[in-house]
Amino acid sequence: MTHMPDNTHDGTAPPPLIADHPALEMLNTVSIVEGQPRDHWQTDEDVRAWLARMELPLPRDATAASGQLLDTARRLREAIRYLVQQRKASALGDPGVLNDFLRDGASYVQLVWPSGASPQVVRHGLHHSLAAALYPLASQAAELLSQGDFERVRACEHPECVLWFYDRTKSHRRRWCSMAVCGNRFKVTEHRKRVALK
Repeated sequence: MTHMPDNTHDGTAPPPLIADHPALEMLNTVSIVEGQPRDHWQTDEDVRAWLARMELPLPRDATAASGQLLDTARRLREAIRYLVQQRKASALGDPGVLNDFLRDGASYVQLVWPSGASPQVVRHGLHHSLAAALYPLASQAAELLSQGDFERVRACEHPECVLWFYDRTKSHRRRWCSMAVCGNRFKVTEHRKRVALK
């Protein structure tokens, strides 16, 4: 997957891919644009485009009424946000909503042995459901919450940013969603403070 950052934060660009973890990228579909929270998911098509960008396109047989994909994806996103925030705060979280997605999106294998042919394993599941379509994100979120190093799961330190990331730098000292955007804004603010004191 190409993680070319689109860090314009201007409201017209898609949300930046800067988190280095799919579940955190999902949280970053809400950002601050011109000082106001902006949900980059406004339609089913916005969600489809984001999933395709994440190389998690919806299966062709995943169908739903208009607005249902948006509502379902937002429900999963906010459940993950709540659990990440709870885990980061070392507080107890209720995984019920996430577990619903994991259960409803699960698949199972069966051995099929047709007459005159070799046995083979066939995977079955609810591939037409939205829970199944979003299952990879739910599963990755569960793995992050259970196995991730939460010392390295961080929110951007800029006070006007709400983006998350997994710090994969060698020094583990990443502070900003992007040095080009929030890191630079911080430097400019600090420079102006120093100039004002002179």
